[in-house]
Amino acid sequence: MSLPLRVAPSPARRAVLSRRVRLFVAATITYNVVEAVVAITAGTVASSTALIGFGLDSVIEVSSAAAVAWQFAGPDPEQRERTALRVIAVSFFALAAYVTVESARALVGGDRAEHSTVGLVLAAVSLAVMPVLSAAQRRAGRELGSASAVADSRQTLLCTYLSAVLLAGLAVNSLFGWWWADPAAALVIAAVAVKEGREAWRGDACCSPGAALRPAAATGDSDGCADGCCATDEARQRAAG
Repeated sequence: MSLPLRVAPSPARRAVLSRRVRLFVAATITYNVVEAVVAITAGTVASSTALIGFGLDSVIEVSSAAAVAWQFAGPDPEQRERTALRVIAVSFFALAAYVTVESARALVGGDRAEHSTVGLVLAAVSLAVMPVLSAAQRRAGRELGSASAVADSRQTLLCTYLSAVLLAGLAVNSLFGWWWADPAAALVIAAVAVKEGREAWRGDACCSPGAALRPAAATGDSDGCADGCCATDEARQRAAG
């Protein structure tokens, strides 16, 4: 049985996809700058480790998006792929380290976060906006064959998960006075950040032009592409069947 091959996009299509990725990156940077300022300010006022951690994640998302913007600003984005992925991975690890330390300090010291209406609204808005932005960028990145664009979309998707965790932590703390829910939510944020950082670090071979032209069955663990981003929808459907 012959294995399906992924057809690389034409130069014209690649140009369209590259412009689309740059547009999504610009939107991500703009939204996250606003989100970071609001979250860190509200978190400082409410002494909320989870809210501050959420704001710092927004800062890291900006650095991640900026790395992808830098990559696609060059004449040959493929040459900058590895560096962009390393920046994204290190950003995840830095967030995890900070949030873990601050969460442990809050739990040991019994620091109690106050109610934050601004934090609750921000988490709810991000929970609605980020999945849409992430899905659009991920589709473009996969078709283009860019591991860094896909990794950055996962960074954006992480914000969705963190928004849900933050919303739950702030709500439980406000409704029931469970002060430990805030640092506990922050620790979940740290754990997810470590996981995403590891995947970004290992993803430099994923979706590269060389991998894109190999049989779909060869784009699994051997290439560090566990989510199958190099395979076309048709290839994935055939594999599932």
